Amino acid sequence: MGAEGEKRPVRVTILSQSYTLLSAGDPREVEELARSVDELMLSIAAKAPNADSTRIAVMASLHLADRLRSLEQDLARLKERIDRKTEEFAGLLAQALEGADNQG
Repeated sequence: MGAEGEKRPVRVTILSQSYTLLSAGDPREVEELARSVDELMLSIAAKAPNADSTRIAVMASLHLADRLRSLEQDLARLKERIDRKTEEFAGLLAQALEGADNQG
């Protein structure tokens, strides 16, 4: 096993183009991400057969940016719910402790 943080080359193919990427993480994760991007770009290429690779890459980037924004919004909503629930539970705990102090 290499030193921590050491980057290793990972060979992937996206839209019939080979790339060698350097990754400090698990090469399988990089390969999986590349496969996902390749599938997305091939899907776009099938729907727009006259589009060049740059246009396909831009459309794929916009698609991924939209997914990212949607997930960020979902995460923000979940954080808000967690904050509200935390406040509720803190209030309930304070009431429970207050009731226990009054009974003791």
